[in-house]
Amino acid sequence: MNPDQLTDQLAIFLDVLECGSFSAAARRHPLTPSAVARRIDSLEKALGSSLFLRSTHAVRATPAGLAFAQRAQRILDELRQARAEAVSLSSAPEGRIRIDAPAPFGRRRLAPVIADFLALYPGLDVQLRLIDSFVDLRGDHLGEVDLVLRIGPLADTRLIATPLAPLVRVLCASPAYLERRGAPSSPLELVDHDGLDWDGLTPQYAWRFEINGQRQLCRPRRQRMTTNNAETLLFGAVAGLGIAHLPTWLVSEHLLRGELVPLLCPDGLPRPEPSSIYALNLNRETQSRTRLLLAFLQERFGELPPWDRMLQERLLTHGT
Repeated sequence: MNPDQLTDQLAIFLDVLECGSFSAAARRHPLTPSAVARRIDSLEKALGSSLFLRSTHAVRATPAGLAFAQRAQRILDELRQARAEAVSLSSAPEGRIRIDAPAPFGRRRLAPVIADFLALYPGLDVQLRLIDSFVDLRGDHLGEVDLVLRIGPLADTRLIATPLAPLVRVLCASPAYLERRGAPSSPLELVDHDGLDWDGLTPQYAWRFEINGQRQLCRPRRQRMTTNNAETLLFGAVAGLGIAHLPTWLVSEHLLRGELVPLLCPDGLPRPEPSSIYALNLNRETQSRTRLLLAFLQERFGELPPWDRMLQERLLTHGT
């Protein structure tokens, strides 16, 4: 049974259920009552269950028919939506997609991908706002945008979260710092080093390491620099001020160029955190152009995003 036949049969079944007769349902379609009856017979045969009790005066749903009605309505809605999406995507998509994203990630990772996306779809526009501060997603903010990118754990269960890439952090320091102070051989030795750390709202999994099967907080006692901006911590690490624990999407190129050295990574990259880089939206009926962008972002980033793939190849090939 092709999708058109299934859509037709489900629609007729629901009309018979609502109208209580084949003849009344037939008037909603260019069919005779006997043709409607044959469609119902065919559906019952496919399901292997009787959906209606029939008499000369009325048609009543069986318990199986009543149970099937709820699923039939959902299936019919999904088929109609899928057809509408297919029609929409078969023509050149048009319209504007509004996105909010953290400024460092937006500049370094998102903006180039958005540029490639727009080159593929000339009819689409993107309004990309890079946010330097934490945005409270309660209230009306999500009504102003189509997608919000978030990095790290999520607390608001109202939101539809699409994972775009895993989140991996790596300890790193400059060659000059390591020559001056040496490299720690375990997280427990970090306490004796200089650090570069967050001021105020610390990411949930920063400076947390698995030791003897348990995740423990291990951080330098002295903080040479604290800030609320990830790129500032990166600059401090490159300048040799201390050890930082930063996401690989931010530091991978600096590690590949040798400006920073990954620490405590004997077997490649550290394991991803229990959180991800997400695209969030509030509306379950996401517009087709937004879904098109989500699929593009997932393809370009994915379970092993480019910044982690290059870094992993370097670490596995050359060691630390």
